[in-house]
Amino acid sequence: MVEGIIISIAALLIGIGGGYYIRKLTAEAKISSAEAAAKKIVEDANQEANALIREKQLEVKEEAHRLRTELDRESKERRAELQRLERRLDQKEESLDQKISNAERKEEELKRREEENSNFKVELEKLHQEQLAELERVSGMTSEEAKELLLQRVRNEIEHEMISMVKDLESQAKAEAEKKAREIVTLAIQRYAADHVTESTVSVVSLPNDEMKGRIIGREGRNIRALETLTGIDLIIDDTPEAVIISGFDPIRREVARLALEKLVSDGRIHPARIEEIVEKTRKEVDAQIKEEGERAAFESRVHGLHPDIVVLLGKLRFRTSYGQNVLQHSIEVSHLAGIMAAELGLDVTFAKRAGLLHDIGKAIDHETEGSHVHIGADIAKKYKETSAIINAIEAHHGDVDFNTLEAVLIQSADAISAVRPGARRETLEAYIKRLEKLENIADSFEGVEKSYAIHAGREIRIMVKPDRIDDYTSIQVARDIVNKIEGELEYPGQIKVTVIRETRAVDYAK
Repeated sequence: MVEGIIISIAALLIGIGGGYYIRKLTAEAKISSAEAAAKKIVEDANQEANALIREKQLEVKEEAHRLRTELDRESKERRAELQRLERRLDQKEESLDQKISNAERKEEELKRREEENSNFKVELEKLHQEQLAELERVSGMTSEEAKELLLQRVRNEIEHEMISMVKDLESQAKAEAEKKAREIVTLAIQRYAADHVTESTVSVVSLPNDEMKGRIIGREGRNIRALETLTGIDLIIDDTPEAVIISGFDPIRREVARLALEKLVSDGRIHPARIEEIVEKTRKEVDAQIKEEGERAAFESRVHGLHPDIVVLLGKLRFRTSYGQNVLQHSIEVSHLAGIMAAELGLDVTFAKRAGLLHDIGKAIDHETEGSHVHIGADIAKKYKETSAIINAIEAHHGDVDFNTLEAVLIQSADAISAVRPGARRETLEAYIKRLEKLENIADSFEGVEKSYAIHAGREIRIMVKPDRIDDYTSIQVARDIVNKIEGELEYPGQIKVTVIRETRAVDYAK
């Protein structure tokens, strides 16, 4: 049994040893075969590397040869270019030498001529002084006197030419401007035609009968005194049948008194307590009406963003008049006219409408505050943060200050158009006569004026001048001076045309 096991182990060991030996032989065979293959691969690689090296050496030699060839060619070209540049430099150098030589010769020639000119100038100055002395001896005047006489003659000729030129340019400009202005103004008036209703400083309240007058007066006049005290106006009760006249320069108070009196007459209960109640109630109604009128004016003019206090001031203009023309209606009309003309001229329509509506805002309180309505209106606009352009348009619409914008000029024009429309304004006969007399007196105050005539209701003044004292050119200056004096001293609606007439007549008799 043991022997069998030993024999098995021995056989196993012999098998393992034989397998190892066989594997060793096999591995050695593979190694020698691999070494042979590797040797061959190395030999092949060496052969290929040698071939590549030879090939690259040939390429390098060819590239070096090509580069040498190119360098030789470029060197030849550079040498040729340098030779050309050297030849050009030599030529320029020769040319510069020649020019320098010519310049030196010219400089010497100039020096010689300057010396000759200097001598010639001395001789000319000597001759000039001799001629001046001879002229002074012959004319009996010094050179300064002769120069002054000549300058005076030239000055006179230039002045006449300037006046003639100005006259021609003014005529041409006036013709073109009047044509364009006439078209724009006509279009503005055509597109905006407003009715005008003249108003006065008195109101009339109709009564159902004359017995009502006694009730209005009351016992010992207590009713009429209460009404006059509460409203601040005067009641005139005279022989006018079935009517009471309310007189007062404050239109708002007059309106309150008129409405209150109408309510009292309609109610029939007239006594001091009832009068006080009705007047207070009417005053509130008028305040509400003032606000509504201001809002209506802003809406009708399409002017937005006004301060509430300005709206109220606009409403107060509903009860103000100027030469019988309602100021609020006039302001609305100026706003529309200015807007239309601004649109035609391509200007700011919104600004023109706003300035036109506010241009007479000062008249709402000018009876309560010192100063002209222009300055009061400008202060109101400043107070409520209106723009500087709006303020300037208000200040300039009567020519008190210069215009800063073209729209401000349109405001003045629209104001004049609204004022001079037929039926727009009226004034008392006494004020009308005084205005015409003052207009003629202004014209007569100028030297050389023979007679002046105010015509067309004071819209034009024609002035006859003395032809022996004023020539055609001076008459233009006289017309301008009269215009300036009228603008500075006279208050008038619209504009006044000044016409200066110079006429020479030769009269003789055949006997």
